[in-house]
Amino acid sequence: MTLLEPGTELDHYRIEACIATSGMASIFRAIDLRDGLQVAIKVPHPEMECDTVLFERFTREERIGKTMDHPGVMKVLDGEKRSRVYMVMEWVPGRLLRQILNESPKLPIERAIHITLGICDALGYIHTHGVVHRDLKPENIMVDDQDNIKLIDFGIASNAGARRLTFANFSQTLGTPDYISPEQVKGKRGDERSDLFSLGVILYEMVTGRTPYTGANPFAVMNDRLMNMPMPPREINPEVSPQLQEIIYRALERDPRNRYPSAQQFAFDLTHPEMVGITDRAESRQWQKRRSAMPGKIAFYVILALLPVAILLLMLYVARHG
Repeated sequence: MTLLEPGTELDHYRIEACIATSGMASIFRAIDLRDGLQVAIKVPHPEMECDTVLFERFTREERIGKTMDHPGVMKVLDGEKRSRVYMVMEWVPGRLLRQILNESPKLPIERAIHITLGICDALGYIHTHGVVHRDLKPENIMVDDQDNIKLIDFGIASNAGARRLTFANFSQTLGTPDYISPEQVKGKRGDERSDLFSLGVILYEMVTGRTPYTGANPFAVMNDRLMNMPMPPREINPEVSPQLQEIIYRALERDPRNRYPSAQQFAFDLTHPEMVGITDRAESRQWQKRRSAMPGKIAFYVILALLPVAILLLMLYVARHG
């Protein structure tokens, strides 16, 4: 664990307070002694520096952050040679969207749309620059007093051409179970449309007060989006218009080919709901039919149990007819 007491100087930064701590790093509010500006300093825990996967995540976040220049994306500041590993970021006033939702799980429709449009604008920028966030969730979105947003934490973001993801260690490489796309659950790389699926989940949560997919554990939550349809938003909140429900459904399409192809088109529908055609969807009619992965698991284990028998029979056949 990294502990820097208030008043400690780290190169030309003076630590003011620790504002957040995770399993990977601690974030401190600090003052740049050269110009008096507030900054945020992210210091990895010593044990993280020894973990190749986690340290790669930290350095990736810094590398991508330095290339971004958009009001909706937290900037990572360049710096000269440092006495230890840490990242310096712009100081962003406001609160995490997660904190807002903890206080008011269901937001007014207009406010939810306003926040979503800000996220669309930021996603449109990073996608245009070849970056996919891959871990979009309320914990990674800062909101100020005017509901302007900033995307943070690009630790598992990918550049175009980055190596393919695997399902192993999903918490470190795939994102948070409540928000990741079906293709990411299946271990695929994911692209811009994966971020738009995550944004669809966030919009659903903001207008209903709950996430669309549920389960007793992370794997059950991930499986739910592959097997079942979420409860229609209008069933939970009648203030959701048919057009907004259709927009949410388009973002949550299981097949990425049927989703919004870009953040700009997502935003266009949100700002022009009168142009959104309402589709007669199975999602709104058959959502109560729940499927379980159990039959598939049973079939798998039956096949596994019969495999030795099949091999034995094959060997006997070959011995007799060889």
